[in-house]
Amino acid sequence: MDSSDDEGEEYLFKVVIIGDSAVGKSNLLSRYARNEFNMHSKATIGVEFQTQNMEIDGKEVKAQIWDTAGQERFRAVTSAYYRGAVGALIVYDITRTTTFDSVPRWLEELKTHSDTTVAMMLVGNKCDLGNIRAVSVEDGKNLAEKEGMFFMETSALDSTNVKTAFELVIKEIYNNVSRKVLNSDSYKAELSVNRVTLSNNGADGSKQSRSRYSCCS
Repeated sequence: MDSSDDEGEEYLFKVVIIGDSAVGKSNLLSRYARNEFNMHSKATIGVEFQTQNMEIDGKEVKAQIWDTAGQERFRAVTSAYYRGAVGALIVYDITRTTTFDSVPRWLEELKTHSDTTVAMMLVGNKCDLGNIRAVSVEDGKNLAEKEGMFFMETSALDSTNVKTAFELVIKEIYNNVSRKVLNSDSYKAELSVNRVTLSNNGADGSKQSRSRYSCCS
């Protein structure tokens, strides 16, 4: 790809946050997008997303980050929520084993509804509550390694690793796209339909090995 053709190029990537209710998904998003934390936040109602801008390799990258809007309480996260997603944070609460045990179900749902390569990160949230930890760092690392995901423990409360986690996923999406750029009009059209647009470029939708693994605890 001739870099001289990429001047002014803009990327819009859809990223979803999934996981059981009350693991801190909304607070992770508000901490990243607005540097806010609400100790008494209620379950999200209605569709919520925030758009964040980053610059990677001199190009403007926008990440549209979606929160599950409380649907996860009813096991009813819809296929439309996942449509066009090229990144995902799968979140569990390190103090509640049941939320960690649910991760494979969320992964299965993500894989069922996604039709392209998805950059995935397993997030163990609430690491500020280490004194009542129920899921070990090692267990988180092992599951992430097994599933080919990045792994990080975060705290929306004290900001630990929140920005790092989101930005690592966004950079990985950008790398996935850059590695597989094709001038495919049909795929560009498909990306546009899925609300993920890459002006001037498309990427092929083939599955690829998700072996890259990173951990910060």
